[in-house]
Parts: sequence; C-alpha cells; structure tokens
Amino acid sequence: MDEWRYLLAGGSSAPDKVPNPASKWLTERAWFEILNLSVLPKFTEFAKDFPNHADGFRTVFDSVDPHREQYPGRWKEELDSFQRMLVLRCLRVDKVTNAMQDFVADNLGQRFIEPQAADLGAVFRDSSPTIPLIFVLSVGTDPAASLYKFADEMNFSRKLSAISLGQGQGPRAEELMQQAMDRGRWVFFQNCHLSPSWMPALERLIENIDKDRVHRDFRLWLTSMPSPKFPVPILQNSSKMSIEPPRGIKANLMRSYVGFSQDFLEDCSKAPVFKALLLSLCLFHGITLERRKFGALGFNIPYEFTEGDLAICISQLKMFLDEYRDIPFKVLTYTAGHINYGGRVTDDWDRRCLMNILHDFYDPGVLKGSHSFSPSGIYHQFPGETEYMVYVDYIKDLPINDTPEIFGLHENANITFAQNETFSLLNGLLTMQPKTGGGKGRSREEVVSEVANGILEKICDPLNLPAIMKKYPVLYEESMNTVLLQEVIRYNRLLATVKRTLRDMLKALKGLVVMSAELEKMLNSLFINAVPDLWAGKAYPSLKPLASWVTDLLQRLDFIQGWVDNGIPTVFWISGFFFPQAFLTGTLQNYARREVISIDTISFDFEVMRAPASSFKERPKSGCLIHGLFLEGARWSAEDHGLAESRPKELYTDMPVMWLKPAENRVAPKTGFYECPVYKTLQRAGTLSTTGHSTNYVVAVEIPSSKPQHYWIKQGVALLCALNY
Repeated sequence: MDEWRYLLAGGSSAPDKVPNPASKWLTERAWFEILNLSVLPKFTEFAKDFPNHADGFRTVFDSVDPHREQYPGRWKEELDSFQRMLVLRCLRVDKVTNAMQDFVADNLGQRFIEPQAADLGAVFRDSSPTIPLIFVLSVGTDPAASLYKFADEMNFSRKLSAISLGQGQGPRAEELMQQAMDRGRWVFFQNCHLSPSWMPALERLIENIDKDRVHRDFRLWLTSMPSPKFPVPILQNSSKMSIEPPRGIKANLMRSYVGFSQDFLEDCSKAPVFKALLLSLCLFHGITLERRKFGALGFNIPYEFTEGDLAICISQLKMFLDEYRDIPFKVLTYTAGHINYGGRVTDDWDRRCLMNILHDFYDPGVLKGSHSFSPSGIYHQFPGETEYMVYVDYIKDLPINDTPEIFGLHENANITFAQNETFSLLNGLLTMQPKTGGGKGRSREEVVSEVANGILEKICDPLNLPAIMKKYPVLYEESMNTVLLQEVIRYNRLLATVKRTLRDMLKALKGLVVMSAELEKMLNSLFINAVPDLWAGKAYPSLKPLASWVTDLLQRLDFIQGWVDNGIPTVFWISGFFFPQAFLTGTLQNYARREVISIDTISFDFEVMRAPASSFKERPKSGCLIHGLFLEGARWSAEDHGLAESRPKELYTDMPVMWLKPAENRVAPKTGFYECPVYKTLQRAGTLSTTGHSTNYVVAVEIPSSKPQHYWIKQGVALLCALNY
C-alpha cells in the first residue's frame, strides 16, 4: 500500500537535505523525489547507492524509452515491474504513463490499453426500450451525425425525432417522448446539461416507462456533458458511450476539409487566394485547439474554440474576398482575431499570443505556393490552382502526432505535455481511492497522524506582531515597513490555521472531539500528500504537493524572520511574498514620495544583473533588487546576456538578480527585449481581476533578447515565482 500511495501521490514528508550527486544532469526535483523514495522499505539504500550508479541511471534518464531500459547494479534484479515505475516517477515522470501502459498490457492484456471503436450497432443490440443510451460528450464533439447515419442504416431515419434541450423545451420534449413510446419511434434529446431544471422530470418519465406497454422499437438517446445536475439513477440504468474529439492537427484539418468540395473552393471571385487562405485558416484553427494540450505554455486558459468559430471565419473570408478589390488582411485579422476567436479570450496575454499566431496565417506571405508554415516544411502551402483532392491527399499523409515546431514551441513542450498527462492520470486514480485502509502496511490513520505530528514539529508559532510593529513602525518615508507588517499578518493567520486544524484533527483521530466534514476532508488531503482546502483558503497560491509546500512555507518564514532580525533585505526574494504586488507598489511609492512626483507617472525600468545575489551588500538608492524567479519556455544565457533556447529536458531555469528601477514617464524600447509576464504559479491562470489580468499575474518585465518578441510569445515564455515541486 505504501508503494501504491507513493506512485499516486509521491512522498508525504520532507526528506533531510542531501547534496545532489549528479547536478549536471539530474534535476533538483528528481533528486528530491529520490530522497523521498528512500522512506519505502525496498528503497532504504537507494539514495545512498545512487551515486555509485549515476552513469547507469543517466542512460535511463537520457533514453527515448526510459521505461524499457535496464536499471544498473543490484536494482536490475531486486525491483519488480511495479517498483521500477516508482524509480521512473523520480527520474522521468513524463514516461510514467507509458510504463503504466506496459504494466497493464503485461498483466491484463494488450486490448486493455487500445482504444475501442464506438459501435452503435453493438450498443443498440444490448439496449431495450427502458434503458436510455447516453453519449457522454467532451469539448469539440457532436455524435449527432453518427446517430443519424446509424438511424438511416436501421431504416429509422424517418422515425427519429431530435430536440436540443434548453429553456422552455421541456414540455415539447415530454410530448415527443410520450408519442415515441406509443408509436415505436426514437427520440434524441441533445445537450441535457443545458436543461438542469428539467432533469428531474426526465428521471420521472424514464422511471414510469412500463416495459409491458411501451412499444418494443422505442429508444431514448441522450447527449450530455459531465454535469453534477444529471440524475444519477439515469446514469446507473443506462448504456453509456464516451465521445472523444479528434486529436491532432491532421484530424482537425481532415474534419474541416471533409465538409468542403471542389465547387466550394472555386465558388469565389478570387479562388486561388481563397484556397490559400482557407488552408491557412484551417491550420490556424487546428493550432489554437491543439495548443491547449501543452497547458499554460499554450494558453493560460484552455479556451473552447469550436467549429462554429472556423465556419464564420470561412464565411467572412469568402465574403470579404468577393467584396474588396484588394485582399483586406487588416479586416480579416480583426474579425478573426478580435471577434470570432478573440471574443472567447479573456486573458490579455492569451490575446497577445493569439494575435501573434494569427499573424503567421493571415499574411501576404502565405499566398506564395512555396510558403512553409513550419521550419521542417511538413506543413506547407500549395499553388492557387491546386484541386480539392490534392489537399485531401496531402492531409492524409500528414503525421498523426504533431511536433511542437508547428506551434512555435520548443521540443521540451512535449515533455511538459507528457508530465501533465501523467499527473492528470495519477490525480484521477487518487480521487477513486477508497477512504478506508486495506491490505498490508500502515493504516490510513497511522500515516496521517505521523504526517500531522511531523508538520507540527516543524512549523513555528505565529510571529510577534506587536514587537515587529514597534521595530518597524508605519513611516511615510519607508513603505517597506507597511509591506512587512501586512506580510506578517497574513503569515500569522496561516500559521494559526495550520496549527489549530492539525491539533483538532489529531484529537478527532483519538476520539476526543467529533470528526467534522472539514476535518475529514483535511485527513484525506494529508493522506494523499495534498494541501488541505482549509489551509489553501488562507494561503498564497501554490501547486506544490504537501511535503514541498511545508518546506516552501518554512523557507518563506525564514525570509520574513530574516527581514525582522536583520533589517530590510538588500536583495528581496520575491517568491517569499504572500502578495508580491504590494511589495512592487511599495517600491514605486518610496520613489514617488522621495522625488515628490505622482505615482501614476512612474513605471519600472529593468536591468538584469551579472553578479549573484550574495555579492550585493547595499540596497540600491532607488528601486529594488529581486531574485527567486524561474524561466519557463526559455533560459537565460549569461554569455549573451539575453534569452536563449532551452536545453533539452531543462524545463525551468533560474533567472539572475533583476534591478527594478522606477522612472518617470518612461517610454519602453521598441526592440531588443521581450516583455515577459511574471506569474505566481505554473498554472498562470487565475480569477480575472478588474485590471484585465489574472490574479495569478504579478507584473511584466523586459528581458534582453536578440530575437523578436513574437518568437518568445509563441514559445509561451514566462517568469514564475514558484514551481510545482
């Protein structure tokens, strides 16, 4: 059970710090996981033995298929296939999903990992008039065409009544169902999730179907997105089919071009231009959909762009080409980027990304027959006289799996995608775990009790606020005092909550107090190495698992305590702030008050420093020095003093010390930099605030770069205050 729990949730206690023996290639995250792994009985000597076989494990780390590599030394013989996955979780978490597929195939059979084709005929044969057939939808899917085709095959196309549920459609749907039960027809209720108020009525109608009186040909077909409002009894007593959308640019292009024809391509006064821009537009649509799989590297928020967005763009493209003498790229870009697709975009940085991508596809350059949409030339343009079937054959020959180059992303983006897939799978398994202990190993209560006591030993008492207020009084000349007091208040509130809830839970485990629903949730969270909601509600944004979250909290408290004991820091650890925006505002306020100018006219100038944080002994006269940021999507090159391409398998790199210098009426440079957003967590998305930015957003900084901005924008480059480990 302990090994199974480690696979799903990782280690639940922070290990003792031991230097990374292979820092040139082994990430700090991987070494931290290896130290955590040593808690398990089978792996007590693993961390100690690791340096002896570092070269062998590097072979595993660098391998294309690390889940099939042999482990060095005694670990080749001593570990079974499941235990090998635990080591893989440490070294290459992006390949854990592949290892799990091999494990299932070896123990259950190959068919359990292969996708099964949807066979409506087989589902129909197992159905009856009293058992509904439900299509469980996902974004971008519509099974209506498949059902209509199946109805035609069954000679029921004229006996199929369909209705899209929504406001006011309930009575009409009820009437259709009653008629169908009497006459032996099929009824098709689409989008049940859009009519939650009518779901109890639907449940009642299905319960009241009399199997002795209903016509034997009657069938009820339903479609619904996953919804908490959908009646559970209907789900339990129905045949369910899950519908997945096409995945990959090839599948999206094919879905688009299946709806076209040679006549459609020629039905425009500027047919050669229309063909070229149509391919370009369909590629843009596929890219905007598929960028979502890369998480925040693609878009901060996973927008649900639809076929309708593409259809209206195609309609406008044809209309504008017919009406304008010249090709109206400005109009086409505005309608597609700001209205049809941009109308769904709520994050300013996502809008910047979308418009930069669109610029590559709505541009005079794409009209050339030799134009290539990707560096490799796999995705390319065709001459204007190309016929419809040539496009279709070209799409059929495209690779099934997309490479990051077509998205403008680095190869590392595939690792990010695979890691997201792994963690999504493990989190799904976690949510399905039973809440009671079973099998061998310690009980759930024993594990949680040990974790809780360990945290209580490490967490300090709340800081002495009155003493700090006396030492750092509110001063007009020094806004940093106010910033410190606000931070202490927030951290004290969090510390008090953590200590109180842990003590209450330990009492509840002993039966001294009642185990409330909140404490029960907290117990479950501690067991699966997750931060309890009771704490997260009082804490700063964080994606770290519990063990790392506790370590991070202790480091933050050390930063605040160091400030209290030693005075205002020379270099600020910006990741240690509860609310970094207040710190930045305080810096501007200090400058405005000293220079006696309006704070509204001041903004930051930026300089990346060459010296490490430890070399600075005095605060700058204006502004502040900050460190502790991480770059995602690129790295900082000390040699070139600018942004550079990430190294293979290096997802995040440290950003050097930055000097934020307040300046009055500053005009930003036109070139030579990348305007890089700073976020609190890897997720980037947050709640949209009144400023138009996410609550996860901190500030935008200018980083020197020899490449144009749009290059880094498409790579999704951002600075982060904290990682997820």
